[in-house]
Amino acid sequence: MFKFLFILLLIIAFVPPVRRFVFWLLVGRQIVKEQKRANDPFRGHAEGQTRVNHVPPGTQDSKLKGGEYVDYEEVK
Repeated sequence: MFKFLFILLLIIAFVPPVRRFVFWLLVGRQIVKEQKRANDPFRGHAEGQTRVNHVPPGTQDSKLKGGEYVDYEEVK
């Protein structure tokens, strides 16, 4: 049993096509799935469009017309 595991480890370590295939089995498919999942919300929208999903309540009823006036002195 030990000889079999040792030979398998040597094959995986020193044969590049086998190493790439094992990496693809363990990691590659998961990376592709995550990339597809991350890009799904952006499909169907034209470039340059702004989309607002949530507008906080009370932002449209604001009576504030400007900021607070702050007096300052010029520094020379």
